[in-house]
Amino acid sequence: MSRIFAVIPLAIALLLIVSPVVRAIDVHYCEENAEYEIKVKEVDISPNPIAPGEPATFTISANTGREISFGKLVIEVSYFGWHVHSETHDLCTETTCPIQTGDFLVSHSQVLPGYTPPGSYSLKMKMLDAQKKELTCIQFSFDIGLRSFVAGI
Repeated sequence: MSRIFAVIPLAIALLLIVSPVVRAIDVHYCEENAEYEIKVKEVDISPNPIAPGEPATFTISANTGREISFGKLVIEVSYFGWHVHSETHDLCTETTCPIQTGDFLVSHSQVLPGYTPPGSYSLKMKMLDAQKKELTCIQFSFDIGLRSFVAGI
């Protein structure tokens, strides 16, 4: 009977490691009092935490008061405060253009290299229009977990 009770904490620990952690992403605007044309409602990351070498999707739910037919998505990533990565994408490859007035989604997927170190990262994302005017700028943190051992089985 004591062996069963000894195994329970191990089983719970393994379940916590293998199962995805569900938590809200705390999003902040880069400038607190700025009047951005695009308002970001929420950011969803799947899976969360991200597993190196596995696909990850960032979905941004936003709203705009005007039609946007072209733009850029600029992403900067930091690890423990150090800038580690930048990339720029055509906004219309991450969403359907023209973006109509109202609610829309921006979805970006990629596979992080298997050697990506685990830990807490911060991401700064800007959306720029055709004239390079900043439509929005948000910052949020995300976690990269250890490589999934289950995937290798």
